[in-house]
Amino acid sequence: MFKNIGLIAKRDNIQAKNCLQLLIDFLHQYSLNIFIDKDSQNILPNILPEMVCDIETLGTECDLIIVIGGDGTLLRAARLLADYDICLLGINQGTLGFLTDISPQDTENSLEAIFKGEFLKETRFLIEANVYRNEQCLCSSNALNDVVIHRGSLSHMLTFELCIDEHFVSYQRADGLVVATPTGSTAYALSANGPIVYPSLNALILVPICPHTLTSRPLVINGDSKVKITMVRAPKEQIQLNSDGIPCQALKQGDNIIIQKSKSIHLIHPKQHNYYATLRTKLDWSKSIYSS
Repeated sequence: MFKNIGLIAKRDNIQAKNCLQLLIDFLHQYSLNIFIDKDSQNILPNILPEMVCDIETLGTECDLIIVIGGDGTLLRAARLLADYDICLLGINQGTLGFLTDISPQDTENSLEAIFKGEFLKETRFLIEANVYRNEQCLCSSNALNDVVIHRGSLSHMLTFELCIDEHFVSYQRADGLVVATPTGSTAYALSANGPIVYPSLNALILVPICPHTLTSRPLVINGDSKVKITMVRAPKEQIQLNSDGIPCQALKQGDNIIIQKSKSIHLIHPKQHNYYATLRTKLDWSKSIYSS
């Protein structure tokens, strides 16, 4: 089912290095074709040169990309590979692991089952943000989790206008705004008191960051909506737009940001994967309220 396997590992991480070597040895037992991201070869100098390739080759040649690292490593892989109809599988070498849901100890057993066809496949969509200044597009970026507009270290709040599908919604005064996918509902949006949204839903989540008014509340809207944010009033200092935590564009007063659904990637999970079990484990929901 999977013949060409791509490997992407978290850089400068000793655990990822060890896991990458074990994974290469394991995949050789199955006579699979192995492609290794050129940025990952630095953590394992003895990799054969013919196995090393760029992102474009990974996207066009591989049936499955295995990501070794935390959620941040998988988010980066998803953004880079969004132009390709690719499947991603995560081995967790990070902390939370909402996306990289295979533990290093279970890697071989999980992969054996997956190579036999015993797995779950789900599609997650990304969003794209385009920044316009004087009708000129300054920046285009995509995100699997969220696009965030924030004031950074500035002492003043931002004032912005929010429109959805060309309909005016509100003026907001806040430290910023999170526009998240269902995948990203358990990331920054959750920290800003946004709702947890089941990953397969076609929805976008809009969460103000520290809004000035108590009537400002998170919104869950149709995933096919076009969100437009206009910076009405902003300090002279530059404010920031981030995609999946990566700084993308400094913003100024008058800038327009258009955010809407973009491409999709596919996540591969072990057959026993259960989203509610993941929430229960990662958010510590299993503790009984009656325990002493």
